[in-house]
Amino acid sequence: QVHLVESGGGLVQPGGSLTLSCAASGSMNIFNVYRMGWYRQAPGKQRELVATTTTRAVTNYADSVKGRFTISRDSAKNTVYLQMNSLKPEDTGVYSCNAHKTFLLNIEDYWGQGTQVTVSS
Repeated sequence: QVHLVESGGGLVQPGGSLTLSCAASGSMNIFNVYRMGWYRQAPGKQRELVATTTTRAVTNYADSVKGRFTISRDSAKNTVYLQMNSLKPEDTGVYSCNAHKTFLLNIEDYWGQGTQVTVSS
């Protein structure tokens, strides 16, 4: 069982920056077991992947955020971060943290409660 708590969302002007945090608990060596990721859901749209970091710290980004967002993790704090720069109005949405593990036919997915990011002038 993994418990995820996001923080850091808010209102920011276009071109601004925000850093989201996801504190993980409930499992030993979470980052060595689970792929961690950030997803977002805009009003009226489906949830979409923003960025992931694997157990080997290999990162992957949606094309729409490449060069602007950076995912990182601090194993000592069991925390995953999403640094967001050059924010655009289309980045607005609820950002959720995810922990994912697949082993043979067993899939585990854990989600945080989400944090709202609004980019507006």
